Amino acid sequence: MSDNIIIRAQGVKKRYNTGKVIVQALQGLDLEVKQGEMVAIMGPSGCGKTTLLNTLSGLDAIDEGVIEIGGRDLAKMSDKERTAYRAANMGFVFQFYNLLPVLSAIENVEMPLLLDYSRRLKAKEVRKLAQEALAAVGLSEQSEQRPTELSGGQQQRVTIARALVNKPAIVWADEPTGDLDSRTSQEIMDLMRRLNQENGQTFVIVTHSQEIGDQCDRIVWMKDGLVVNEGAKQPAAAPLITLNQPNGHSKRLIPTMQPA
Repeated sequence: MSDNIIIRAQGVKKRYNTGKVIVQALQGLDLEVKQGEMVAIMGPSGCGKTTLLNTLSGLDAIDEGVIEIGGRDLAKMSDKERTAYRAANMGFVFQFYNLLPVLSAIENVEMPLLLDYSRRLKAKEVRKLAQEALAAVGLSEQSEQRPTELSGGQQQRVTIARALVNKPAIVWADEPTGDLDSRTSQEIMDLMRRLNQENGQTFVIVTHSQEIGDQCDRIVWMKDGLVVNEGAKQPAAAPLITLNQPNGHSKRLIPTMQPA
């Protein structure tokens, strides 16, 4: 594997049995994403975009093919290993935030760290990392507010902070601006782009918005469960990212321009 390829899918097939018909959501799809890229996945509704995101991240199992993340074959991991690997290396941003309403902003951001049993962080360490993540998205002053006390844009910022708090190598975003007005959408996109460039994290964004897609490094167009076209743009600079392994070891990918 080339050192700077962090996501590789080969011949990926995914079927859903609805009880009446079998839906072929992915039909032998091939895709590669370089470390540090911000890639948009675009195409008509029902073409398999969200299915692709779910299979690449290991949330859904595939029926055929190979998916490698940082050189690791997801299919060869146990469910426990896959869950641990996801917690250590991946962050998720969704359209509808998925914040727990009974928790404050900072408590929502702390959740991935509390669920990452491999790190065994103390409460003070968890709180410090959550505070840093909220500061990175400009919400330090709103840390004790609950989701219902925040605007839609602020809630999405909390979601992004939660996705980034464990410093993942990859951030998966499914329609992250779909529930926001145009101004707030641009603010969220600017924030994700800044974090991508400063931290060297790979962003894979499912979107219907051409405007959002045009701001990414590359657009991957899908139709009927296949990649049908890719539009390359100026690649993002890619600092060094460490992929955390379930066994406690780390894997270094490529050189960095980011200070420690």
